[in-house]
Amino acid sequence: MFICTGNICRSPTAHVLLMHKARAAGFDVEVDSAAISNEECGNPPDPRSVAEARRRGIEMHAHCARQVRKSDFDRFELIIGMTAQHCAALRRLAPASTAGKIHLFTEYADGIEGDVPDPWYGGQKDFVEVFDLIDQGVDGLLARLQADAGATSAPARPPRR
Repeated sequence: MFICTGNICRSPTAHVLLMHKARAAGFDVEVDSAAISNEECGNPPDPRSVAEARRRGIEMHAHCARQVRKSDFDRFELIIGMTAQHCAALRRLAPASTAGKIHLFTEYADGIEGDVPDPWYGGQKDFVEVFDLIDQGVDGLLARLQADAGATSAPARPPRR
């Protein structure tokens, strides 16, 4: 599950990108996104996010912004915040037993550290740059998910003689 401030720019972009790439790879994964804030609840993705995804041949799914719920911490194996501030807020909301599920998005983007900037205050150029960053992070996340799935589903080797 991807988390950003309003669930209209960064987290729905990561959501749709992971769904798109996982489907293309034949990898089954449950994906969702939500917000820390409730200010955008009920709204669709930002038109600039939709336009950038479309420019790259990806259609944004029917999305309705929502706020993260306590039940999300039990439902998802990974809760991925776009900024350190999102992760801190998530840790305050998370039941103690689920705090280890919270990660910063850029942990999955090779060579990129820190926060995924909020493009909402900028122009289309900012949405292009954030899309590129999210694209790179989703590639890293998908590779890790596939590796983890392979490790858990690999048949046991017979003992060596």
